[in-house]
Amino acid sequence: MFAMLARREHSEQELLQKLQTKGFESEEIAMLLAEFKEKNWQSDQRFSESFSRSRLYKGCGPVRIKMELRERGVDTSIENVFDEQPDWQQILAELSTKKYGNQPPKDMKERAKRTRFFQYKGFTHDMIKQLFNDMS
Repeated sequence: MFAMLARREHSEQELLQKLQTKGFESEEIAMLLAEFKEKNWQSDQRFSESFSRSRLYKGCGPVRIKMELRERGVDTSIENVFDEQPDWQQILAELSTKKYGNQPPKDMKERAKRTRFFQYKGFTHDMIKQLFNDMS
């Protein structure tokens, strides 16, 4: 258990699932998780901060980060994760430049393709629309 937490932060749900697959009893797991939370060895807040930062550096947007946190059992608002809110529009612009250069989409087919990619990465339609408006 300590080895798992030594490598990276884990959410409570992740630890629960890992311990269940290793065959631990529910009562044992509950006591262990309670002890870890009490001693601050496990913290969903710390996990969400670390996880969100790593996704941010990979070019993920707020929608995807929020969805992935929910999948890991952390129900926190994305606004509460970062000390200072990232400039999502700037991150989207950097992602666009890295992937497509400084050229705006040449036609509607290319625009649709880029839109799907940016939505997959977790950016909202309004953010993407603003990006294309800034490119024109």
